[in-house]
Amino acid sequence: MKEPMPASLNLGVIGNCQVASLIDGQGRHVWSCLPRFDGDPVFCGLLRADPSGDAQGVFAVELDGCTRAKQSYLRNTAILETRLFSADGAEIRVLDFCPRFRQFGRNYHPPMLVRIVEPVAGHAVIRTRMRPLMAYGERPPVCRFGSNHVRFDGADWSMRMTTDASLTAVTEERAVVLREPLTFILGPDEPIAESVGSLARRFLAETARYWVDWVRSLAIPFEWQEAVIRAAITLKLCSFEDTGGVIAAMTTSIPEARGSGRNWDYRYCWIRDAYFTLQALNGLGVTRTMEGYLHYLANILASVEGNTLQPVYGINGECALTERIVTSLPGYRGMGPVRVGNQAHEQRQHDVYGAVILAATQSFFDLRLTQPSDTSAFHQLEVAGQRCIELFDRPDAGLWEYRGRTRIHTFSSVMCWAGADRLARIAAHLGLETRAEYWRAEANVIHERICASAWDVQQNSFTESWGLPDVDASLLLLHELGFLAADDPRFLGTISAIERALRRGDYLLRYAGQDDFGRPENAFNICTFWYVNALAVTGRKAEGREIFENMLARRNALGLLSEHLDMVTGELWGNYPQTYSLVGIISAAIRLSRSWEEAL
Repeated sequence: MKEPMPASLNLGVIGNCQVASLIDGQGRHVWSCLPRFDGDPVFCGLLRADPSGDAQGVFAVELDGCTRAKQSYLRNTAILETRLFSADGAEIRVLDFCPRFRQFGRNYHPPMLVRIVEPVAGHAVIRTRMRPLMAYGERPPVCRFGSNHVRFDGADWSMRMTTDASLTAVTEERAVVLREPLTFILGPDEPIAESVGSLARRFLAETARYWVDWVRSLAIPFEWQEAVIRAAITLKLCSFEDTGGVIAAMTTSIPEARGSGRNWDYRYCWIRDAYFTLQALNGLGVTRTMEGYLHYLANILASVEGNTLQPVYGINGECALTERIVTSLPGYRGMGPVRVGNQAHEQRQHDVYGAVILAATQSFFDLRLTQPSDTSAFHQLEVAGQRCIELFDRPDAGLWEYRGRTRIHTFSSVMCWAGADRLARIAAHLGLETRAEYWRAEANVIHERICASAWDVQQNSFTESWGLPDVDASLLLLHELGFLAADDPRFLGTISAIERALRRGDYLLRYAGQDDFGRPENAFNICTFWYVNALAVTGRKAEGREIFENMLARRNALGLLSEHLDMVTGELWGNYPQTYSLVGIISAAIRLSRSWEEAL
């Protein structure tokens, strides 16, 4: 099979909060891990493109003579439709989804991919290429054949493909005329007792109904509804419902910039990132993801030793995410290394204690929750609060996870302040006056220290770390976190300093200085959205709208973003889909949109 174009991040995303798959513009599954987000990539073609064009690690249905393709999601769902067209007028339709719906009083979300291939027009000749790999692309799995299924055995997984297509045609990759719909179900190694086609159709209808109902429950802004809905669905897909963990992205080792070596594994749960994800979903009225994540956090807090939290954990709460390089995959467009695991689990990032408290704060005030948090939960959070007091003025690796240095990072300090501040508010709400007074006093002390130590009089700005002149984009959150009022001259001065140092046209760098890998080359998408929000609250809403519209135009054809983008070409780089970037779409849309009353 000849690849007509190099790999790109113009990828569709399907999933069900247990597994997910990335599908390229030609309808090929190119990245899917089993039996969960951080598992072995059964389809790893995204990181394995072969210059010879003989792609492995993919699941493709090809239309002979195909000249173009068109993709879209079924409205308000996570069901992806790919239409392929040939020069002679043939057309086929491919539907891909992961089943998710209510069954027997709970969410049914098996580790399963479903593909339905339908003839639409003309004389369609297709060829199916089922080429899973195991051990991070090292070798094919062992295949065993049944009457209408193939079993693939990997090192730590087994997968069964059940189909009503000709097994001979599929396994030998022979061309066949598509006269009627064909169904492929990839899932657990379990027999399917009923008709594969009817089962897939039932799952399709139930899954569509689930997503349409879920979207209907969202409290979305009037403007940019489509963008917000797509971002919200994709954020939901990044939650691992079994434990409540929320991953930062579905991929590993997509470089932040061409040939940069900044290749990381993001298939884990960063406590900071998860807080921002929950904040965005909470803003749309979604609460179940928060409840699940709070259970995840409670289990982590119960297992930590010495009250020391890591910045990142496995989606099952695992602590040891030992980083290694796999040589069996050459990487995205051959730009390795491909990393599995993440060294950040060894770092100290003190903002994590504030992030735990901020993530839990709404649960004390929101009466919609099944079990609102109580005094007992508050006292558990106080342990994290004490760490905020102890660590707010200590060096750490910071939110950008510098590997070669530590400093007293202002963002970490402000997050520690935010933790103490929220504890004071929660205590007051619970009627715990003594504890409210204690935490308010501690928050005031931290606030005063930060203002004295992180303020640069010459620049008229806060700085990214105490006593040093550089700024970084996290300072744009000083208002959002409640540290400064929007009209505070110090916040306005900080925005001006960031504009001078980090703004590049309509984009923002996260920082401009040298790090372990040189100087950053591409814009960091969430930072641009932080800038948009800062403009909106400081009276520059029209300018913020222009930059926001430009960012929406940088999304791929299916409305999604990765972590970074090239400021010249607009090409997406970095892991995908990036929860931070999707959070940015939602938060900026909520901030900028006209109200329903104004618009109607």
